[in-house]
Amino acid sequence: MDWLDSKHSFSFADYHDHHRMGFGALRVLNEDFIEPGQGFGFHHHDNMEIVTIVLKGSLEHKDSLGNHGVINMGDVQRMSAGSGIMHSEFNHSKNEQVHLLQIWVQTKEKNIKPSYEQKNFSTDLIQNKNKLTTVVSGDSASGALTIHQDCKFLLGNLDQNHSLSYRIQDKTHGVYLFLIDGELMINEKKVQKGDAAALSHCDQVQVNSTKNSQFLLMDVPQY
Repeated sequence: MDWLDSKHSFSFADYHDHHRMGFGALRVLNEDFIEPGQGFGFHHHDNMEIVTIVLKGSLEHKDSLGNHGVINMGDVQRMSAGSGIMHSEFNHSKNEQVHLLQIWVQTKEKNIKPSYEQKNFSTDLIQNKNKLTTVVSGDSASGALTIHQDCKFLLGNLDQNHSLSYRIQDKTHGVYLFLIDGELMINEKKVQKGDAAALSHCDQVQVNSTKNSQFLLMDVPQY
């Protein structure tokens, strides 16, 4: 649309590819660029865990639970649609484009009470430079937002020529890693800005940065 540039990792809206319907419990990963003052009016969701990560700018949120606020750069929002929720999302700025990731995860339990949670992780990301920061977790990890699914979302900021490894504890899980910016070698495969790597049937993910890089690692159940 003229006010929205949206890049879909999996089938969504008018884009459909039966080979790309998700990755395990991960159903949607959209990278959105929304023009100033534009956005999505009130619309309905149910039985889905929706995570929004604002990478640049600010997003205004309203919902039928009475929540009304702004999600700024560095903020992560978790909305459990549960038995049903209405919400709207608009670029809060009249001058600046907002850049965000929106992720949908299939919920572990149907028709739960809808809920909303938001936190800024900017300080954590600075303190954890060249490490992983857990921002969303199904096991009540300290400091992370709580999601109703057995999964984890971790953000990484690596300087050039740094490396880290992530061990997949559950053999029924896989990892989907999306590169927000930079260039990485993931298990010896090169990925560049906007690329992703889907890893299953392995115990460990090895990440090496060939440029300063920012990425999102999602550890999710496979079905």
